[in-house]
Amino acid sequence: MEYDVIVVGAGLAGLVATAEIADAGNKVLLLDQEPEASFGGQAWWSFGGLFLVDSPEQRRMGIKDSKDLAWQDWQGTAGFDRKDDEDYWAQKWAAAYVDFAAGEKRQWLHEMGIRFFPVVGWAERGGYLAEGHGNSVPRFHIVWGTGPGIVAPFERRVREHIKNGLVEYLPRHRVDKLISSNGAIVGVSGSVLVPSFAARGEESSREVVGEFEFYAEAVNITSGGIGANFDLIRKNWPSRLGQPPKRMISGVPAHVDGRMLTITEDAGGRVVNRDRMWHYTEGIKNWNPVWRKHGIRILPGPSSVWLDAEGNRFPAPNFPGFDTLGTLEAIQKTGYDYSWFILTQKIIEREFALSGSEQNPDLTGKSIKKLLARVLPGAPGPVKAFMDKGEDFIVAGNIDNLVIGMNKLTGEKLLNIEKVERQIQARDREMDNPFTKDLQITALRGARQYRGDKLIRVASPHKMLDPKNGPLIAVRLNILSRKTLGGLQTDLSGRVLNAAGEAIPGLYAAGEVSGFGGGGIHGYRSLEGTFVGGCLFTGRVSGRAIADVLR
Repeated sequence: MEYDVIVVGAGLAGLVATAEIADAGNKVLLLDQEPEASFGGQAWWSFGGLFLVDSPEQRRMGIKDSKDLAWQDWQGTAGFDRKDDEDYWAQKWAAAYVDFAAGEKRQWLHEMGIRFFPVVGWAERGGYLAEGHGNSVPRFHIVWGTGPGIVAPFERRVREHIKNGLVEYLPRHRVDKLISSNGAIVGVSGSVLVPSFAARGEESSREVVGEFEFYAEAVNITSGGIGANFDLIRKNWPSRLGQPPKRMISGVPAHVDGRMLTITEDAGGRVVNRDRMWHYTEGIKNWNPVWRKHGIRILPGPSSVWLDAEGNRFPAPNFPGFDTLGTLEAIQKTGYDYSWFILTQKIIEREFALSGSEQNPDLTGKSIKKLLARVLPGAPGPVKAFMDKGEDFIVAGNIDNLVIGMNKLTGEKLLNIEKVERQIQARDREMDNPFTKDLQITALRGARQYRGDKLIRVASPHKMLDPKNGPLIAVRLNILSRKTLGGLQTDLSGRVLNAAGEAIPGLYAAGEVSGFGGGGIHGYRSLEGTFVGGCLFTGRVSGRAIADVLR
């Protein structure tokens, strides 16, 4: 055979697997339906947060973490309840991943030149009991260079192998079928797409100009999830989250379409946990879109008041940054597919960050000068651009004009000025003492006990209706599609399993298409920093497993 392995998908998981396989001296064919501009896939666009346990960065910030605490948090978050079937391998992958995050993950990345921002972020704070959902401590480590900084060392390794002849990379080659012989996967066939000059993330043509057929000892599927396929998202939407949203915006480019899940299933692979997915509740429409319905996620601190479409404050613990899917359920059960943040200038200056490499030019560009500008008065530049140009932001000098603007934006006139003002006034009265019955205020005061939050992430508690803290700001929040939590069921070598639980010879999977490991390493919920990390881990494991078999 001309190739030892075929890797389908040039995203992060595919690059990691390709690098590992080629490092062992094997010949790899790397196929991707997109043009070369999209090398690195979704990971390039990411904020670059990674889940690490008991890291030097945590210890320097005074955080006491351990593998036992992380595993406690993972199990409470995942809520595995299909343990003898769809969650059987997912649990094993989860335990292995926590070991990796508490062990060699940081050193492995550090040896390739990856460095981390010194302040560790606190994502998915939970808000339940100790064994419930959420991170007990901050674990969100931001890579210096964000998504492009994560992709870079693996792209470099793959391109070195392209030069030395161990990797052949063919963009615009769309796999349409897995070739089977005597029960084993022995190759792929598909369509050559017309050359495209679409920039990274832009939609490319699907015009077919040829066909191909390639054979190898093994095929590794690393093609991503279904985040841009709204029809498939709605089809798989679980009733526990209410009705699927009629309107969504997309956190991923159009090529994240889920095609290879169906193609691999047609070849005998088993897809599990279809009803598990991860979509964000704090999406805003991009004023400068790259792809269709392009949305950006706000990474909020804990202080903004969160109202539903009718102006009702969400109950505890549906606070900003605490429980993504819990709040998604609460929103969808209102009968509307949007909600609102109300906040002040002081809050937006300290607590608003935007997800995505392109929305963080200081971190992405590794610029200390630009990073230090974040401490200056005013919202960060990218946030200010959304305030000025984004359609989801309302700024006003008083609550009356704010609510009028909110109603005007939606055209539905669902919000009553007196009702909204009453709730904000009630919240403000709770600021008169350092103790309170309002659990959100208790939570934000507690957050400031962590040095990182007090320094750069959580605003000093203050009254929203006091003019000196203004102006007031309202943000309409849309449902933002993002990640597939289920996928192809794989064993701990990344081998794809069939309906009988048997490994299909020659067939492997890694990354989001495998539910980040085992068909759903996260269970029902994520602790964050584990999507990019899951691509790294499954790409590495499957790549090394394939290389071992080929020795």
